[in-house]
Parts: sequence; structure tokens; C-alpha cells
Amino acid sequence: MTTRNSERLDLNTHSARTYSAMHRLATTAAQAATDAGLEGPLVELVRIRASQINGCAFCIDMHTIDARSAGEAEQRLYALNAWEEAPFFTERERAALEFTESVTLVHTGHVPDDVYERTVKVFGEEQLAALLWIIVVINSYNRVAITPRLTPGNYKPSA
Repeated sequence: MTTRNSERLDLNTHSARTYSAMHRLATTAAQAATDAGLEGPLVELVRIRASQINGCAFCIDMHTIDARSAGEAEQRLYALNAWEEAPFFTERERAALEFTESVTLVHTGHVPDDVYERTVKVFGEEQLAALLWIIVVINSYNRVAITPRLTPGNYKPSA
């Protein structure tokens, strides 16, 4: 197995304007999620689950730290990869996680109508739109972290 411990490309240096625009999109999506009433812990679970699917160690590290800092239980974080079988998640979280998987794995087919219908029933259209942007942003950040091989382990949550 190849060790992937050396970073390759500093996007902030070589494409600062685009990197800054990505940060603004992430900030806007996070604020929209808050404004729509999406719970912070749910948003972190979605970010972690998409990052697990994409294999982004940097983002998994970052968002599990953020989730723990916000009071998320270790047991739920450990079970997140098997959320369908674990009894620790609410109906709302299950709907968000199912939707996250469908959007993240869109290459396997379109988001199924039944998944969409279950999710919109739980969240309504405004919250679903905010949730979709959270998922789109984390999937984008996964690629921004994976390609240049950002190294996990040094993230410190902001206050």
C-alpha cells in the first residue's frame, strides 16, 4: 500500500481567488443551513458521512473534531458508517444521512424519487435546499483535500 503522507499542491497559494470563493460558498451554505433551522450536529454528521464515503481523511478528522467539540457522542461517531443498523440516530438524521449518501454516490444513478420524497417530507423544501448545499460543499471540499493530499491531524477547531 502506498503511503500518502506528502502534500502535493497548495491551492491557497496557486489559486487563492478560487480558494477564497470556495470558502465564501462554504460559509454561505453553513449560514443558510443555520437560517433554515438545520441543527449543527446534524450538519456535522452529514459532513462526516460524505467524507467517509469519499475517503477524505483530512475532512473526517476535521469534522469529527468539530462534532466532538459541539458535544457529539463518541458512540454515534463510531457508528456513523453503519447508521442504518445503529439505533442512535433520529428519523431526521436518518433522512439526512440517506440523502447524503444518494447525493454523494450520484455516479451510481440519480437520487431516487423515494429518497427525495422521504427527505423532503422530513425537512421541507427550504431545509432540503440548505442540506443539499451542505452536501455539495463537503463533496467539493473532499476533492480539494484529497487531490493535493492535505494531511489530517493538525486541525484545531475555532472558538
